[in-house]
Amino acid sequence: MRLTLKIWRQKGPRDKGAFVAYPMDNVNSEMSMLECLDVLNETLIERGEEPVAFEHDCREGICGSCGFMINGVAHGPERATTVCQLTMRHFREGQELLIEPWRAGAFPSMKDLVVDRRAFDRIIAAGGYVSVSTGNAPDGNTIPVGKDIADRAMDAAACIGCGACVAACPNAAAALFTGAKIAHLSILPQGEVERDRRALAMVAQMNAESFGGCTNIGECTGVCPKSIPLGVIAVMNRDYLGASLKRRADRTTTITPVTTWETEAK
Repeated sequence: MRLTLKIWRQKGPRDKGAFVAYPMDNVNSEMSMLECLDVLNETLIERGEEPVAFEHDCREGICGSCGFMINGVAHGPERATTVCQLTMRHFREGQELLIEPWRAGAFPSMKDLVVDRRAFDRIIAAGGYVSVSTGNAPDGNTIPVGKDIADRAMDAAACIGCGACVAACPNAAAALFTGAKIAHLSILPQGEVERDRRALAMVAQMNAESFGGCTNIGECTGVCPKSIPLGVIAVMNRDYLGASLKRRADRTTTITPVTTWETEAK
C-alpha cells in the first residue's frame, strides 16, 4: 500500500515549523498509525535524519498519550478511535495524509507532533481528592450507588485526557474535559462533600489556562475517542453556578431594616 505522510516538523518550541512529505511504498494495511510512524522513523534513522517526535505509551487506547490531527480531524476519520488503534486500512491507496499536532494556545508546541498538555494536569490537581473513604474492596457497597448514577459516572470517568476535544473545538475550549472530570466525581455520593469547592476550583483553573469559551458546538464529543457525552458540560455549569450562588450568599451580610414602631419606641 502506497501512502504519502505530510508531517509537521518543528525542532523546538521557538522554532518555525513546516510540513515535510514522506512517501511510503510498503505500508501494511493492518498497521496502526503509530506503527506506520515507527516504520518511517526507522527509515529516517537509517538515512541519518531526525525521527518524527510523537507521544505514545500503552498503544491500547487507554492512556491518552497519543493524539494528533489527520487531514484536519482529531485522531483521524474513525469515530471513538485513538490514533494508536487506527489502522491503515481506513485510508485509500495513494492517499496523502496531512498530520499535525493539536492547535491550541493552551497546548504549546514542543517538537513535531508533541504538545505540552500539562494544563490538563493542573485542572485535575485543582479539583483535589474525594475525602470520603469507601474502605477496602469488600466494603465497596457500604455507600449504595444506583445503577443509573454509576453508569453516568462511569461514562464521564472514561475520559483519557487526550486533548482531542480542545483540538477540534473552534474556540479551543476544555469544557468537555473539565466537565467530565467534575461530573464523574460530583455525580457520586462520595463526591458530594467537596462538590462546590471542586467545581469552583477546576473551572477557575480552566479559565486561567488560556482555553477558549464553550459555545456548545459539539465538535468535542464528535471526535472524543471515548464518546464522552455533551451532558457533562451541563453538569459542570450547574455545579459551578450553584456553588457561585452559595458563595455569594455566604458573603452577603443581611441587615434587618428598622421598622417605624421601633423608631418611635426609641
